[in-house]
Amino acid sequence: MKFFIDTANLQQILEAHEMGVLDGVTTNPSLMAKEGISGQQHVLAHYQSICSITDGDVSAEVISTSYDEIISEGEELASLHSKIVVKVPMIKDGIKAIRYFSSKGIRTNCTLVFSSGQALLAAKAGATYVSPFVGRLDDISYDGMQLISDIRLIYDNYGYQTQILAASVRTPMHIVNCAKLGADVITAPLSVITSLLNHPLTASGLSQFLADHKKAAGL
Repeated sequence: MKFFIDTANLQQILEAHEMGVLDGVTTNPSLMAKEGISGQQHVLAHYQSICSITDGDVSAEVISTSYDEIISEGEELASLHSKIVVKVPMIKDGIKAIRYFSSKGIRTNCTLVFSSGQALLAAKAGATYVSPFVGRLDDISYDGMQLISDIRLIYDNYGYQTQILAASVRTPMHIVNCAKLGADVITAPLSVITSLLNHPLTASGLSQFLADHKKAAGL
């Protein structure tokens, strides 16, 4: 399973890259604003900076909701770098745009997916990735993991090549469960990814090893 980091923070992207676990980046206008990045030219330049750090795909989100504007904005984003994947919302004009982009060889990430039916439409339109938001489903007492399982079954049934990119991933168990269910990718904040490092027995075991070493060395 691939690990993408969900951020616009260059330092966090670099840290994940240096850990050796970074396969790509997802970001959006809200994350850009959180880093104090505003204005179209600054946003486009920041996408290029992200592409210079990671070896993998970088999802760049359109803010338009009409077909012609999605196409125009998406083509501009795709022209920035070969790593750019155009993130398109799960709406009717978005699906039409994904079909267009697919015909032009422009890769896409269909975002804001909350049902298996939506995921099926995205795959039929030729999306490279589909992003089910598991954490937001959990928030309203729906089972985000069941959605991952359902999409995996449907895609495997018909041989769709669209990759399942689990988004709104908030806990280490979200990551582990997505891996169990066959999600192709998860995207999460760096803090959630690094939380996989933690286990109380690892911490206590290391403390004991170090104490034994000091004792054996007469320190």
